[in-house]
Amino acid sequence: MKSLSSLASTARDPKFRPTVILLVATPLMMCWRYYGSRDYFAEHITQWMPAQMVPADWMPGGTDLQHAAAVFQFLTCFALLGLIPALILRCGYRERLRDYGLCVGDPRKTALSLLILSPVFLVAGYLGSQDPEVAQAFPINPRAGDSAGMFVMHGATYLLFYLGWEFCFRGFLLFGLRDSLGDANAILVQTMASTLLHIGGPAAEAFGAILGGILWGWLALWSRSLLSGLAQHYLLGISLDYFLCFHDS
Repeated sequence: MKSLSSLASTARDPKFRPTVILLVATPLMMCWRYYGSRDYFAEHITQWMPAQMVPADWMPGGTDLQHAAAVFQFLTCFALLGLIPALILRCGYRERLRDYGLCVGDPRKTALSLLILSPVFLVAGYLGSQDPEVAQAFPINPRAGDSAGMFVMHGATYLLFYLGWEFCFRGFLLFGLRDSLGDANAILVQTMASTLLHIGGPAAEAFGAILGGILWGWLALWSRSLLSGLAQHYLLGISLDYFLCFHDS
């Protein structure tokens, strides 16, 4: 017991915080990747559900229950990549989450970056919708385009995904490592981590994640807030889904 108490005390020492952040971030990412996906929902979670709730023709790649599967993926991202790191910082280190970007930061810098870059990401969303490989992978919820109401519901739950994602990479990792690694290296580490989670997706998305990681990491430090990068990332994702669901119609 003494050894466990000593280990816990050491882990709470602020000078070991970067080590703890790196130790925690990797398994959380892997847990979400393997146990928070739509496929995991289809193959495992549905087995725990009442039989009448699971259609007989349920297939992991089909449309039945895919809305629930997508929401599951969004919620697990929020919980594993956002909520757990936030609890570690608040409960383990008594840190202020505003020091990790959960604040308005510099309003003028945030507003300026949004004004300049929002049109860029709207165009990027449209161009992405023209890529057959991207169109095959998105939207994550294939029922998103069934109706305007379904799309609004999709957009609301999708925002939880982006909140968890941005806090993990541009908050927990970036702000948590900058003092020990320096700003440039902290940006590159979180960019590498977030990009690796895109492996297996469309090539355009994976390579775009490198540029996005660097840009949104720099913006988070420059504006002292996750707000600008979060809004741009969400705008890119939801506009892509909108164009895929409704533009042709």
